[in-house]
Amino acid sequence: MGIVKISDATHDNLRIAGAALSRSINAQAEHWMRVGMLAELHPELDHRAICQLLVRAELAGGMDIAAAVVDAASARPASPRAGRH
Repeated sequence: MGIVKISDATHDNLRIAGAALSRSINAQAEHWMRVGMLAELHPELDHRAICQLLVRAELAGGMDIAAAVVDAASARPASPRAGRH
């Protein structure tokens, strides 16, 4: 576990969203980070699809970031510049 510095405004937003959704501030921040990470790895997915992916991952034992990165990389066509130096 580590420390992540965030702005006071973001902390306030986390507190409000966490309270509204019955999550701790840390749990809300982690949720937003997972959603953001998946949005970057899978830009073709909308919010609903990302939430469904999170639920399926939880049912399967949790999110594995290493597997998510590998799966996302293998699903995309290779960059035309791949392998060039």
